Amino acid sequence: MARRDAEFTEYVDERRPTLRRAAYLLCGDWTQAEDVVQVVLMKLYVAWPRVHRDRADAYVRRMIARTAVDEWRRPSRRAVLPGDALIDLVPAAPAGVGYEERSVLLAALRQLPGRQRQIVVLRHWWGCSVAEVARDLMITQGTVKSQTARALVRLKSILGPPAGQPSPPSPPHAELIGES
Repeated sequence: MARRDAEFTEYVDERRPTLRRAAYLLCGDWTQAEDVVQVVLMKLYVAWPRVHRDRADAYVRRMIARTAVDEWRRPSRRAVLPGDALIDLVPAAPAGVGYEERSVLLAALRQLPGRQRQIVVLRHWWGCSVAEVARDLMITQGTVKSQTARALVRLKSILGPPAGQPSPPSPPHAELIGES
C-alpha cells in the first residue's frame, strides 16, 4: 500500500501541472480545470492498481477529456465568467512563442465552441490521432474531422493572416455577394 501511494504521489507530482493546463485548454476556465483534475485524480487513485504505468498518460488524458465533457454538460457550468486565463502558462509555452502570441492564441481558442475547443486541444496540444480523440470524447471519427476543420477555419478567421503576409485578395465580384 505504501509503495502504491508513493508511485501515485510521484506520478501526480510530475504530471499535475500538465494535466491542469490540458484541463484548462479543454474547459477554458482555471477553476473548472482544477475541479476536473481533482475529480480525475480521485478516480485515478482508486484505479491506480489496475493502471499500466506505460499507458497511464493515455488513460488520464481520456479521463480528463470525458470529465471535462461531463462538466461542460452540467447546467450549473454553462454560465462561466471569464477570468485571468494566462496565469501558469509560461512553463508550457513552446520555444520561441512569446507572451503576446500565447495570449492572442488563448483568446482565439476561448472563442471556439466547447466541443471544437476540446477537439483542437486533444488533436493539436496533446497530439492525439483522430481515432484517439473520437474514443476519448465518445464521438465518431467523422465528427472529429469535421469539427477540427471548422475549428481551424474559425481560428484562422479570428487570428488573421500570419505576420508579414498580406491578407488574401477578395474573390472577383465579392461585393456582389456581400463579401469584402
